[in-house]
Amino acid sequence: MTVSSLAAPAQAEARPDRPGATELRLAAFAAHRRARFPLGPLTLFTGPSGSGKTGALRAYEALARLGGGAALGEVFPDPVACVPERARPDAQRRCGFRIGCTVDGPEGPVRLEVAVQAEPELRIVGERLTAGGVTLLETALRDPGRRVVQAAWHTAGSSPVTRGPLPDDRLGTALLPLRVAGRTDGERRVLAAAEQMVVALRSVYACDPSPRRMRAATPLGAGRLLRGCDNLAEVLWRTRSECGHRYAHLVMAVRAGCAGPVTDVLAEPLGDGTVRALLDRGDGVRTHLGLLGDGELRYLALALVLLTGPGVLEVDPAGEVPAALQTLTVLADGLDRGLDVRQAGELVRLAARMCERGHIRLVGAVGDAVPVCEEPGVTVVDLTP
Repeated sequence: MTVSSLAAPAQAEARPDRPGATELRLAAFAAHRRARFPLGPLTLFTGPSGSGKTGALRAYEALARLGGGAALGEVFPDPVACVPERARPDAQRRCGFRIGCTVDGPEGPVRLEVAVQAEPELRIVGERLTAGGVTLLETALRDPGRRVVQAAWHTAGSSPVTRGPLPDDRLGTALLPLRVAGRTDGERRVLAAAEQMVVALRSVYACDPSPRRMRAATPLGAGRLLRGCDNLAEVLWRTRSECGHRYAHLVMAVRAGCAGPVTDVLAEPLGDGTVRALLDRGDGVRTHLGLLGDGELRYLALALVLLTGPGVLEVDPAGEVPAALQTLTVLADGLDRGLDVRQAGELVRLAARMCERGHIRLVGAVGDAVPVCEEPGVTVVDLTP
């Protein structure tokens, strides 16, 4: 594995106001062992098929869902597939995997490590949250017969730690605000670190546009873009009236990435409660999006994702934290799937501009990344053996 970044050298800076993941660690997960991947505002994983690009993004999404409070079984419906292929079970026939990340923010770098048992029963068997060399939360499975782990969190009061049980199917870090009172400086430090981690993980939107689904007219509803971008026409209908400035940038992006002239991107109601999307060609001709190629549709959908925000995308950010202190992270496996070199380049340049502003981060996987990874500001993680 090789890592490179074409970002300009940075001077020593104050701690960031917006929490963001700076490293993904896969100690033992699918094809990865003892792997550490740096994450910048714009990160592209590249490498041949089977090198583990999808696995890395899947682990990141799993951490995000656990940080949002999802149950372990929902996050890992096929946990055995996450166990490294040559891993051997122990004497009790137990096997599992380990993932973790670092999030930088106002509290400085905060590290999270999670150990998951896949067999014989799916459960979290260990978790550690640390910051500044101090272990703020540590859990361990003490009694396999009980569906709990024993947790100890930093107190720094009359007792250095407080102990108590936590469920073995939820991320303990996400549960700390419900268990820690915050009466001592130590407890307040635990809560601040846990909040930083959870805010960064919850503000994640995994996106994989499905051209087949995007071609149909869609009912009007909440106007939140689904993971597969099935309801693209509905979201175009909503966003056109909400932010003319960003919509103008979307039109410019579509013009650069779609064949033929494009003067506008429209959504029109059909009278039956549904809307369909169109490209205005500027000469009286309007092209229904259903006639576009798969690459053009994926390009349009991903451009829309980069130019919108949590209020439009189907993501569950931390509602108790002001939006100005959160950064949306988009996960895009197969970012260049179906795109030609020109479209991929335009999309990465758009992503670089949006990520530079600090309101959005992108972690994507690409097949042949050589042309697009030369853009300034891109952190490239090359998984080529």
